[in-house]
Amino acid sequence: MVYRLPEPLPWATLATPLVAAEDALARLDERLATSPIRDGWSTRTDFADACASLALQGDLVLLEDLVLHDAGRDRHAPSQELTRAHAVLRTRRRIAAADPGWATSPTGLAALSEDPAGAGDQDAVTVRAVPPIDDADREGDLADNDDAFSAGLADIDALIARSSRLLADTGAVREKSPLLYDPAWGETDRLAAWRQVVADTRALPPVLAASVAYDAWITLEPLQHRAWLGPLLAADLLRARDKARHHLPALASALRRVPRDRWLARDPSSRWLTFLGAVTTGAEQGMSDHDRWMLSREVLRANVRGRRANSSLPRLIDLVLARPLVSTTTIADELGVTPRAAQTLVAELGLRELTGRGRYRAWGIL
Repeated sequence: MVYRLPEPLPWATLATPLVAAEDALARLDERLATSPIRDGWSTRTDFADACASLALQGDLVLLEDLVLHDAGRDRHAPSQELTRAHAVLRTRRRIAAADPGWATSPTGLAALSEDPAGAGDQDAVTVRAVPPIDDADREGDLADNDDAFSAGLADIDALIARSSRLLADTGAVREKSPLLYDPAWGETDRLAAWRQVVADTRALPPVLAASVAYDAWITLEPLQHRAWLGPLLAADLLRARDKARHHLPALASALRRVPRDRWLARDPSSRWLTFLGAVTTGAEQGMSDHDRWMLSREVLRANVRGRRANSSLPRLIDLVLARPLVSTTTIADELGVTPRAAQTLVAELGLRELTGRGRYRAWGIL
């Protein structure tokens, strides 16, 4: 497959939306450059963008389920959609932690093309039970030791050894199942075609280059079942072009706001206009969220002013600003308090309950 840029480009149509998108994204990045809640803003955005990536595929993943799953506090067995959303979340964090431009480099694409245990695609990660630990797995010098602590360490060593063998056995079989993947898809050629499109956009403005890269990814489909990787690669392209130095743009959240029928246009320039409009809307929403969370931070800090120096309330404020929502167990684990004390802190701070349930409740700042 080949993706060709129209000649000449319709600059008269693209100019105004392009300037608006570039300006909105630059203003958001500048606001985050010196923001005291930039890390919390990024963490919240990561979760929302992962859910939006699945929504673009037609799957629904609740934000609270993803937060609890990421914290290892699932309320029920994770679904395939939740597992895929968590894979998107981990990939987004990986790209954000790497150098700008890593994801679109040959090394980055090779790393992101891997599919360990089906994470991020159609397969849910299968949790296999660990077989009982036999005495033979323990070291000989601990066989007759009655100390419970030493025996526990021996069990942990045996478990690690079993896990290593299991991972080695799993890694030995990395071929993709023909039931899920088309062997004649030609991922290598499609990836080469997409990288050529990215190379052809080096002379274009950053946001327009990102829109072309995203449209080419959706059109060429270089990796099967990896359409959600397109917005992340386009976002990393914006970082590499110094258009988003202080954050990884949440393009999936922005694209989710666009009516689906606009992506059905046959003309590439019409799809680019849709992308540019989504970037503008997403950046403006990002600034709105930032200002709202900053205001909430100031209000909450004013409420706890004058508390004793060792109070846990200021730390709770930082925690709820860094997470879309928090549960009692999350607060207890992060702050080192009891679950009952965590509920008392929530009541004192006056946080809003977000789930509407009587059990497994969670609180946060909208």
